[in-house]
Amino acid sequence: MTHTDKLAIVEHLDQYITQKGSQNKVAIEMKTVSAATLSQMRNHNWENIAEEMWRKVSAFLGIGTNEWKIAETGNSQLLMKLFSESQNFALVLAVTGNAGSGKTAIAKKYEEENKNVFRLSCNEYWDKKWFLRELLSKMGKETDGMTLPEMMHKAVTTLKSVSNPKIILDEADKLTDTVLLFFITLYNELEGHCGITIMATQYLEKRIRRGIAMQKKGYREIYSRVGLRFIELDQTTYADIKAVCVANSLTDEQAIRGIAKDADGDLRRVKRLVFANKRAS
Repeated sequence: MTHTDKLAIVEHLDQYITQKGSQNKVAIEMKTVSAATLSQMRNHNWENIAEEMWRKVSAFLGIGTNEWKIAETGNSQLLMKLFSESQNFALVLAVTGNAGSGKTAIAKKYEEENKNVFRLSCNEYWDKKWFLRELLSKMGKETDGMTLPEMMHKAVTTLKSVSNPKIILDEADKLTDTVLLFFITLYNELEGHCGITIMATQYLEKRIRRGIAMQKKGYREIYSRVGLRFIELDQTTYADIKAVCVANSLTDEQAIRGIAKDADGDLRRVKRLVFANKRAS
């Protein structure tokens, strides 16, 4: 890794720490790089910092020679607008879209560019305590030795102590019923103070509607709290795919048409094909 690469990493690191509010918060979020190492990077005391540490920070910040750029598409503009409205007016929204529609990439971008935004990438194995551990980690808070009620109290008080907090639950359809219903408790504690966006595939809407039809506990409450509406993202268009290709320095019309045909509207596939095209060139 060159001196210029390290300067670029430090520049991005400084910006990210300013965004998040403190170096310690960022170190907790990174998990594998200490606050002391980050301090040494920022102070240009680089002699004892291993290349692996630089690579970890670079990967966490999403920078490098193959940095992927997020293009302005119809869905990216809509999601950015929804995130902003939810954060500014403490709204709870539910957004659904096909796999590969770019939801996660746009959510990451919004989190990076705005203060007090906490995006959680949900998983099937989470229980309520794991959910709160991830949320508190995003806020730069330690959770060792804490009970579930203590973690809940700390999460709520921390969120109420900052201006316009925003939680994005990415891939929320992976959550078990127990954790999904825990959302109601979180909402009740933060109503009118914290914006929350639930993002998932269309399966989540079907699951909620089916739960309501079966009169399952909590499902009517979830539907009510998201305003009785799931906002569905549009299908990826050729114009969207072209915008993504151009943003990532691929402008050959024939190549773009081939990618659009092969990708079937999946922006993850578009990313692979763009890199493949560049390697072939």
